[in-house]
Amino acid sequence: MRDNSNIPTDLAPRRQSGDGLADAGRRGVSPSITVCVVTHDRPHYVRTCLESLRVQTVGLDAFDIIVVDSCGMPGTSAELRAMVATLPNARLFRLDRPGVSIARNLGAEESRADFVAYLDDDALATPDWVEQIRLVLEERRPWPGVIGGRVLPVWERPLPDWWPRSLRGVLSIIEWQGRGEFRTEALPPDLEPYGVNMVVQRQPLLDIGGFSDGLGRFGSLLLSDEDVQVGWRLQDGGYSAWYDSRVVVMHQIQGTRMNPDWLLNRLYWQGASTVMTRRILGSPDQVWRDLPRRLLVEALTSPACLVPRRSTRLLALRWRHAYAKGFTRMALAGEGRKKRFLPFHLLAAWLQRRPAPASPAFEAGAQAGIVARPPGPP
Repeated sequence: MRDNSNIPTDLAPRRQSGDGLADAGRRGVSPSITVCVVTHDRPHYVRTCLESLRVQTVGLDAFDIIVVDSCGMPGTSAELRAMVATLPNARLFRLDRPGVSIARNLGAEESRADFVAYLDDDALATPDWVEQIRLVLEERRPWPGVIGGRVLPVWERPLPDWWPRSLRGVLSIIEWQGRGEFRTEALPPDLEPYGVNMVVQRQPLLDIGGFSDGLGRFGSLLLSDEDVQVGWRLQDGGYSAWYDSRVVVMHQIQGTRMNPDWLLNRLYWQGASTVMTRRILGSPDQVWRDLPRRLLVEALTSPACLVPRRSTRLLALRWRHAYAKGFTRMALAGEGRKKRFLPFHLLAAWLQRRPAPASPAFEAGAQAGIVARPPGPP
């Protein structure tokens, strides 16, 4: 359940008609593509991912591959080197600083292609994935800033009956068929670009500073929306953010996620990520407008949380509580840490409404019984 508000943003630099890349997109020049795969200690997924790229219908000479090893163990790094060495169009880079956004940005910096096609390490590209990306780009003139596509599940374990159908999206699944511009009536209102299958025009991405390193998965912290933020910033900067269901990947859904504890933790972090995204995109007033409702939901659903975390009872109330709690904790975290009762804390925060840092320190793991802090700026 990612928030899909129409968030006003700081406009990315608009590319004028004299710009080289924009002109290339108008003249009919065939776009070049780099596929970027980011991984952290999951070589078994990388192996199947790379095999899906090896059999692309366009052939290996039609695109290149960048694999980013994000803080992998020495044994993992050796496995990745061996895998990449078997592909003539692949390169491997290693990062010792964790964070999926940082790794994705490195892929864009090291690429020399017009577009970077991001593919999660646990995803499988359909055989015509690159071919369909090129087809969409050749149909869309000028070139879009972002293309998102379908993400179909490959279940490692069957989805439990208790899993809310409205929350299939938290598993990074997109099943809608069709095409159109994001955030228009052509698409469902909750449809967003997901980084598991996301193609981004490289130079505009670099121009806006890349993916925010205050968002994105970071170790066990399930922060998200870094992909959505890029899509909306580019779209609000004058580029098309396009969805086309012909661009398909298969997402291997991990069996370890099929439990209420993971779902509640994921929704908690989604609530926090929504606040961070709105702040990063320059729309903190939306946080304050939504805060009273989230506080009310948190209060009304609190009794349901007496149920053990691994139980499936009252799950509809508990996941709403988890999302609201993540939202309210992140919303209030930037207002200082003075000791005061919550009503007075809220009143002071509401009256002051100071611009809060996008990624403040806060007790993000309180719901899970741990104390964790999201990463700050480098």
